[in-house]
Amino acid sequence: MKIYPYILTFLICGTLLHAQPYLAKTSQLSEQRSDRSLSINSEYLVFDLGAVAKGKSPVLIYLHGAGGGRPPLNRLGMQANALLKGIERFDKGPCYVVVPQCLPETKNGERATWEPADLNLLLDDLLEKFPIDAKRVYLTGNSMGGYGSWAWGGHSPKRLAAIAPVVGGIGPGGPKDVTPDLKNWAKNLAKVPVYAFAGGKDRVVPAERSERMVAEIRKAGGKQAKIKVFPEAGHNARQLVYTSEEFYDWIFSQSK
Repeated sequence: MKIYPYILTFLICGTLLHAQPYLAKTSQLSEQRSDRSLSINSEYLVFDLGAVAKGKSPVLIYLHGAGGGRPPLNRLGMQANALLKGIERFDKGPCYVVVPQCLPETKNGERATWEPADLNLLLDDLLEKFPIDAKRVYLTGNSMGGYGSWAWGGHSPKRLAAIAPVVGGIGPGGPKDVTPDLKNWAKNLAKVPVYAFAGGKDRVVPAERSERMVAEIRKAGGKQAKIKVFPEAGHNARQLVYTSEEFYDWIFSQSK
């Protein structure tokens, strides 16, 4: 298995990385789920934005990009900081924000990327341990995490209320790769609200990748798929996405 070889532009994200971090709880997959996983860290971060006191609450799962698999785990909390600030700023709580980690290598010693089977194990774990509303499971991810959003949504559409891939490719081998399962993904994603985001000047993952995916979804009958391309943005378009009220209004309005 090949790694998703993205340039780590997203690691230099100005205000996204310099804001005051939120406190996260570290949770862990059950032993059985950990044994079954291939490339995901058994530990993951959980941010509680007033959810515990309110009964069942929605969850927003964030998938990091390439390079996010390096230790320590808690540094991923800085990448989620913009989402946490946006949820509070635009009054979308109470909710959970969950940040899993894709390890650099699989248990077989191969280079890793996000695997839908691993993410299903994660969601099973979350639903068992936290009072999460299963009808409001939201997914977003940046770069390799954008690919992970397409892949998980294309594999397990019934588990997600909405997905918002940001500058994501559409193949496990990197920006130039296209999954052979594209049409099947599109057929499955036709059943899920999708809002993709891309940068018009992105030289790492061209906007054409997201545009192609959305076009295939629409061709498959998906009427809830749309895309926004920021014409002057590059691979760091997530700065614009995760600070916009539009993103939070859209994703938190969705429900299965």
